Amino acid sequence: MNIVYAAEKPSIATLLSKHIHRRVRPDEIRLSENPDETGSFYIGFDLDHYVLSPNGEIAPDRLETS
Repeated sequence: MNIVYAAEKPSIATLLSKHIHRRVRPDEIRLSENPDETGSFYIGFDLDHYVLSPNGEIAPDRLETS
């Protein structure tokens, strides 16, 4: 389990790099807090969006269309 304290862009970039299997620089990502879950962040990267949960897991945040 990876634990990230606050919105540390270098740590989050490292986790995202491992998740998508390519290098991500801290200045390439945009962060915003997730109001639905304390300690969770939305990560904007290129055209993709991810969610970082408090336990350090990163998952795609996709729009659902009906």
